[in-house]
Amino acid sequence: MNQNNQPGGSRMKMISLLLLILSSCLCAATFVVNVTQSSYEAEENHSITLEWTFTTEPDSCLSFEFMIFTLITENKKVSVLFHEHGGVEVSQSQDKQFAGRVQSDKELLKDGRIKLHVSKLRINDSGLYLCEIQTDCGYGSAACQLIVRAGDKQPQSPTVKPPREKKGLIAFFILLVLAAAAGGAALYCKKQTRGLTNCYVQSGTG
Repeated sequence: MNQNNQPGGSRMKMISLLLLILSSCLCAATFVVNVTQSSYEAEENHSITLEWTFTTEPDSCLSFEFMIFTLITENKKVSVLFHEHGGVEVSQSQDKQFAGRVQSDKELLKDGRIKLHVSKLRINDSGLYLCEIQTDCGYGSAACQLIVRAGDKQPQSPTVKPPREKKGLIAFFILLVLAAAAGGAALYCKKQTRGLTNCYVQSGTG
């Protein structure tokens, strides 16, 4: 009698295994991470908020095993911005470049949203920002591009224009020189005290 039950028992185990695999696939398929914006631009010393979304189902995928944000630059350098494991932030994993400049808004997780705030942007913050999430319902990841541009240069000091009195004095000297030259005379100037200058015309024949 035990021999007759063996085929049925094996068949039930096989069906249970297939159902488990199928349910795992379906669960993983329901957890997808997306970016709300594929590309961002900002100026250095400013702040930026990057956002991702993920699918949620009632009473499922509520346990976050880990969540990690990394930056991948053009020269393939990988830096960790934020790392959370089992609901606890792992500050030791954070790259020193982002110390004190990165915050994650956890209140939005229940709504299927993730926001990452990066402040005091630097030129070398440019690159690909990857968000990876592992939950009890599967793994998902998505990336967006951030370009940090150099800020505007400090405005140059305005050129100081000479007062109108000085402009008139310069014009007077020019006219005086021209008049002296036309009459065959020479213009002589002698600097006096207190910054004053005394000029007079002397005839070339005198």
